[in-house]
Parts: sequence; C-alpha cells; structure tokens
Amino acid sequence: MLVDPQKVDFERQLSNLEALVTSLESGDLSLEDSLTCFEKGIKIARDCHNALRNAEQRVELLTHEGNALVSHRFEPDQN
Repeated sequence: MLVDPQKVDFERQLSNLEALVTSLESGDLSLEDSLTCFEKGIKIARDCHNALRNAEQRVELLTHEGNALVSHRFEPDQN
C-alpha cells in the first residue's frame, strides 16, 4: 500500500501542533519559550491550512468532471 507523502506530512504537522499546544497549556514554559512555541504553532497551523485548501481544490477538480473520474495535473500553492 502506497502512502501519500503529503498526508504523512499533514498528519505529522498536526501531531506537532498538538504537542505545542499541550506544552503551552502546561504553563511550565518561560515567556520566551512560550512565544517560540506560539510562533512555531502559527507556522504549522498555516501550513496545515494550506494543505487542506489544496486537498479541497483537488476534490473540486475531480467532482466537476461529472461522473467520469479524470486525472488533472495539480500544482499546489507556493507560499
């Protein structure tokens, strides 16, 4: 079974985001460490949002072809 690398990256990033939130919620971090975690979390959240938006666009491409499943070349957004 082949695993889509984008899915693995998304799942890994989501897991990383959850770990950062847990660290922030613990209250054990210094202010500087909290800000660093927050910065990382914002970047990860944006990356995850972009991955979801790209997946949505792919689904839209497939569903707008009627009943036939047609393959299209897809270029993800570059940020």
